[in-house]
Amino acid sequence: MSINTQDMEIAHRVFRRESRLLMEFVADVVPGDTARAKVVADHFRVYQLGLHNHHEGEDELLWPPLLARVDLEADIVLRMEAQHERIAATMTRLDAAFPAWEAGAGADERDTLVAALAEHRAVVLEHLDDEEATLLPLAAKHLTEREWASLGDHLVNNTPKLTLLTLFGAVLEDANPAERALVLSGLPAPVRVIWHVIGRPRYARYIRRVRGPRPNLNAA
Repeated sequence: MSINTQDMEIAHRVFRRESRLLMEFVADVVPGDTARAKVVADHFRVYQLGLHNHHEGEDELLWPPLLARVDLEADIVLRMEAQHERIAATMTRLDAAFPAWEAGAGADERDTLVAALAEHRAVVLEHLDDEEATLLPLAAKHLTEREWASLGDHLVNNTPKLTLLTLFGAVLEDANPAERALVLSGLPAPVRVIWHVIGRPRYARYIRRVRGPRPNLNAA
């Protein structure tokens, strides 16, 4: 019996959206506006942590059991590992480009950073599309519910709680009602209460600061 991997596709939506928005935010910063540059750079660091923990969970908890259980499809898992390495290489470039730009919000540093973000996004999109088309069906067939749930546990255990609320809001933002119900159903009742009372309004404030006023924000 196959497990439900839809939550992974919902999470992937965040990386697609935010990798695009980061390019737009950086490009729009007026040279010399270091206050705005800091807001955008801080948002990148939230994105970076979310992506790092997401991929680290896959590296440690997803690839090993799959490689132990598949034969002809092993090339799919190995390709995912190689794509993770390529994404990590783009992150190394961004680790240098963001502080250089943030310090003075210079035009040249901005252009270098936008190019690095574009390179990063291209590699991320290639990976996410491939993972959803080839890897998730394999995971649904060969993993147990407990093994799949361990990915979420890894993210929760390795993310500061306030940052976790931000990432949770990012996941729910563009989710439709059925998707939101699926994500929320995996949380204990007390955590759902914390989200609605603290997390939801906190995320709305956070994302307004990052993006400015945004009508119909769907972070329920």
